Amino acid sequence: MSAPPAPLRIVLVDDERMVRTALRAILSSEPGLEVVGEAGTGAEAVPLVRELRPDVVLMDVRMPDVDGIRATERILGTGSEPPRVIVVTTFENDAYVYDALRAGASGFLLKRSRAEDLVQAVRLVARSDSLLFPAAVRALAAEHAGARAPERNAAARALHDRLSEREAAVLRLMADGLSNSEIAARMAVGPATVKTHVGAVLTKLGVRDRTQAVIAAYESGFVTPG
Repeated sequence: MSAPPAPLRIVLVDDERMVRTALRAILSSEPGLEVVGEAGTGAEAVPLVRELRPDVVLMDVRMPDVDGIRATERILGTGSEPPRVIVVTTFENDAYVYDALRAGASGFLLKRSRAEDLVQAVRLVARSDSLLFPAAVRALAAEHAGARAPERNAAARALHDRLSEREAAVLRLMADGLSNSEIAARMAVGPATVKTHVGAVLTKLGVRDRTQAVIAAYESGFVTPG
């Protein structure tokens, strides 16, 4: 009989102790999840994550000293296998959230989210075969990327030229928020084939997960709002 998989290791980063306590209570009650550390500032979080090497970090975006954006950049810029970062925020359309996603966060979660959404978010980001709350991520990318780069035809062509036609089709479906299984059904191919194409897209774009691939698609103009 095979041993059960190791639990997902989680670090909580928030300057409000009450928020950390609530998050710990929810996550620690779930099978397969383990909160291994807490930090009250971004400055504390960076060495803590390096020491504990968690799978997922829940990161508050607005903190004194070092905010969640800078902390995310520093965490993801070190180590060969950095954790997935989920930004925890009060406002979903906050420009800070988009900046955190551009810095490498895999998604974001509202502080008013239900407990089951929190648990699902951690598991989904760790598995990384779908966007975390795709409609919200796409809306943020469309709004903020459009404002930052109004003239992007050359960038769109450059991105397209890096991909095969199949990979370009997969990226468009990723930007629509489809999971691997949904892409497989849409393209009438096997899930393993989709996984291979997704991996090739991430490698060619130089990004580490689907969220960054979707942001790159919007910022280059390869995918346009609507």
